[in-house]
Amino acid sequence: MTLFADVLLPLPLDGSFTYRVPYDWNEFLQVGHRVAVQFGRKKIYAGIVKAIHQNPPKKGVAKYLLSILDEKPLVNDMQLKFWDWMADYYLAHPGDVLNAALPSAFRLSSEGKVMLSPGFVFDREILSDFEYRITEALLENKAMTVSQISGVVGYSKVLPLLKSMIDKKMVVMEEELKERYKPKTEKFVRVAPEVFDEEILQELMDELSKRAFKQLELLMKYLALTGFNNSEPGWVQQSVLLKQSEGGVSALKALVDKGIFQSQMKEVSRLKAGNMPEKSTESILLSKAQKDVYQQIITSFNDRKVTLLHGVTSSGKTELYIKLITEAIDQGKQALYLLPEIALTTQIISRLQKYFGDRVGVYHSQYSLNERVEIWNSVAGLSPDGNQYSVIVGPRSAMFLPFTNLGLVIVDEEHDQSYKQYDPAPRYNARDSAIYLGLMHKAHVLLGSATPSLESYANALKGKYGLVELSERYGHVKMPEIIVVNMQDQVRRKLIRSHFSSILIHQIKDALANKHQIILFQNRRGFSLRLECEQCSWTPVCKNCDVTLTYHKHLGKLKCHYCGYTMPVPGRCDDCGSTHLKLKGFGTEKVEEELEAFFPEAHIDRMDLDTTRSKHAFRRIFEDFEKGKTDILTGTQMVTKGLDFDNVHVVGVLNADNMLSYPDFRAHERSFQLMAQVSGRAGRKDKQGKVIIQSWKPSHAIIQDVLRNDYLSMFKREMVEREKFNYPPYFRLIRISLKHTDRLKVEEAAATLGRELRAVFGNRVFGPEYPMVSRIRNKYINQILLKNRADQNQKVFKSYLKKVLEKFREYTKYRSVMVQTDVDPQ
Repeated sequence: MTLFADVLLPLPLDGSFTYRVPYDWNEFLQVGHRVAVQFGRKKIYAGIVKAIHQNPPKKGVAKYLLSILDEKPLVNDMQLKFWDWMADYYLAHPGDVLNAALPSAFRLSSEGKVMLSPGFVFDREILSDFEYRITEALLENKAMTVSQISGVVGYSKVLPLLKSMIDKKMVVMEEELKERYKPKTEKFVRVAPEVFDEEILQELMDELSKRAFKQLELLMKYLALTGFNNSEPGWVQQSVLLKQSEGGVSALKALVDKGIFQSQMKEVSRLKAGNMPEKSTESILLSKAQKDVYQQIITSFNDRKVTLLHGVTSSGKTELYIKLITEAIDQGKQALYLLPEIALTTQIISRLQKYFGDRVGVYHSQYSLNERVEIWNSVAGLSPDGNQYSVIVGPRSAMFLPFTNLGLVIVDEEHDQSYKQYDPAPRYNARDSAIYLGLMHKAHVLLGSATPSLESYANALKGKYGLVELSERYGHVKMPEIIVVNMQDQVRRKLIRSHFSSILIHQIKDALANKHQIILFQNRRGFSLRLECEQCSWTPVCKNCDVTLTYHKHLGKLKCHYCGYTMPVPGRCDDCGSTHLKLKGFGTEKVEEELEAFFPEAHIDRMDLDTTRSKHAFRRIFEDFEKGKTDILTGTQMVTKGLDFDNVHVVGVLNADNMLSYPDFRAHERSFQLMAQVSGRAGRKDKQGKVIIQSWKPSHAIIQDVLRNDYLSMFKREMVEREKFNYPPYFRLIRISLKHTDRLKVEEAAATLGRELRAVFGNRVFGPEYPMVSRIRNKYINQILLKNRADQNQKVFKSYLKKVLEKFREYTKYRSVMVQTDVDPQ
């Protein structure tokens, strides 16, 4: 029987591609297998088999699959359905979803290998010097990569030379496949089966005791490690055996040479538990309020699959999560625990491991490619050691893992905008996608937050989600005292020191004197936000983007936070030549420096993107703060998110106003969330914390809501504004961005697309217009916004949009214009 396979490729193309299955593979090939295929004339990719059937392609002749890359399917049916939904909902190419879902180590890399053409006759007279050196190298090495040839001839631009030699039929280039994932292997040893007998072993030990004491020591230690109760001798890691006995490598080698021991290389896991906390034998203890809420959640799960837990900061939501996870595991189910930031995983992991031990797996981008593959295999039950994780913790990428029996999905801090993926496509929201994933698996989904998103809370009030409220802090801990400082008054009375009010300085001093800790929040990294000429107000801007450069003192340079461009600090103004240049504004780096000057005895640390780039940076910062090594922790949004430290007494918000004035319809909602969340870090157990909010607009409605801890007031007021101006949750948004290096071309393309969209959608189309940052990485940007009522059919709306975009892409003159769609932009 002739079979064909539809293969999903990691390319930004619509649909899958049909290949012919070699007859020998008919019985073995399955949906979800990873296969190598040729696409185009020479390129080879690793794709995923999406379907197997008997229908040849309608056009052309199907190429054969080149190889099956794994013994068992890498992807399950549920994942493929989830990918289809994501591509459809977020208007993304299926290949983009595949790239987002699979660890990059599963992709093949194909490297060009250069060889002499068959029948090539070496003739020095007709060869140039470079051709002679390349030919001579190939005669010696048979096949070489382009980079190897470049090194041999001492010339970096060898590709034009090679192309010329290919045209002359002197050399050929072929693609060679390379697996990027490399399993880790270690040497294992065991007693040979033929001597694994009590009498034989006794004779051997008697013989070894006469003249080979180290060999005897190794044999006895091996038997102690493995026991003698098995029908076959067990394998032991050689390194473990040598570490626990006095016998050395030479003694072990002698045992192998004598046929007493056997050795073999075996695949092992890279995933070691490390400093795992001692596993608790006690079940999780809930307060009366938590028990009531737990029962409400269970009842809600019986009525609806999705429930929103609105619990104030420090109310003990994590204990409820652990209780729910325990129940899921007891039922033989897997649990997915999503967090918005990698930073949060550090604290949560140790708490989960305390209850679930090595059944907890962590998945995020700071793990190596090989480690991520092994986590993937473990979740799928394909791990070489047989271990299958029951609980997976991680940021948004963790939901792509191959769950086989998912029973519970927890989305903690569900309001956080970090759940939204921006670039590259697919531009998905992990909270909404996780809800769909849970519903596919018939799993319970719990959204948790002290400050829920307006969309989620509105869904709960409408009855679409269940709603459970937890309004008291765990252990009857008091809510913090919030003090709003009028910065205008501080300046008028000359009480301000740089960016610190006298009240904040006093509270920090008092906390340090009482051995308490402090968290300070400033939502800008770097030292100063800009450099400005005092004569003409000129500021240095990025050469690639339309943004001012931020000064970073540790670099001694100005840096662009969009493209990474850096430049030295100029000595004079580019416009007027003045040397009077002044740093304006402040970021976390400057806050750290000023704290060191004000409080020289205090230990100060900073948490922002600049200080947390390395794999273990989060853990180091958290552990130092948790152990009391750090007195003051300053940082960006990272310090606002769900961290739980017992000794934090003072929290400071250094500039509340820059969040409130951001030009975005969600600015007030996010300002409330950030201030309420960071306020929740203050005060634990028997100590009431203090929160100091510095503002030039202390009477602002949002700041007053934070002062009263009044989420409902903020919710009601913002919902009125959203309904008035047609924003979510009353309307759904789709943003279309057009990008090109030519400003006039992108404007013309956007105007054309805008007209075609208006012809279909009328007054639901807004723009085109330039966004606040109108050029990034030398590409000019125009944006068009589409609005559609939330109660209307979104699928039909998107189907019409797809047709308009397909028609637009057919215009030859606009083919170089990049068009990106962002469904439900944040």
